[in-house]
Amino acid sequence: MGYWYIFLVLLSRSILCGLLIEEPIMVSKISEGVEISIDTFFQKDYSNPLQNEYMFAYRITIENHNSFPVKLLRRYWEVFDSNTEQRIVEGEGVVGVQPLIMPGKNYQYVSGCHLKSELGKMEGYYTMENIENRELIKVNIPPFKLIAPVKLN
Repeated sequence: MGYWYIFLVLLSRSILCGLLIEEPIMVSKISEGVEISIDTFFQKDYSNPLQNEYMFAYRITIENHNSFPVKLLRRYWEVFDSNTEQRIVEGEGVVGVQPLIMPGKNYQYVSGCHLKSELGKMEGYYTMENIENRELIKVNIPPFKLIAPVKLN
């Protein structure tokens, strides 16, 4: 897969000549009765392409479709940069909290990712606890792309 393929994919996303693309990219997946939806956004004001610094924000919505409450205990991320760099990010909760999500309810947060290239991908999982029986469940986070907008001349 080369640069022309990426160009054609971007072109097929309704890019008009001379305009910047800044539309969010959204993915969603249900795993273990929990739906994870992700919107991504390129952060132009916090990026410096001349220094190979690209900042992205992502908004995650976690919706509990189970009949029992779940608590998000841990996160595990694999971050892939198109310059072949890969890193693992893991820790307790998300953005400093371990949210309890009741049946039929959701929790939403925004976080960010810094890349050294204009293309990347993230995926991973949350470790959650079924509050009723104390069993741990692994909720997969679907892969999502981080793509900086391009300007066509």
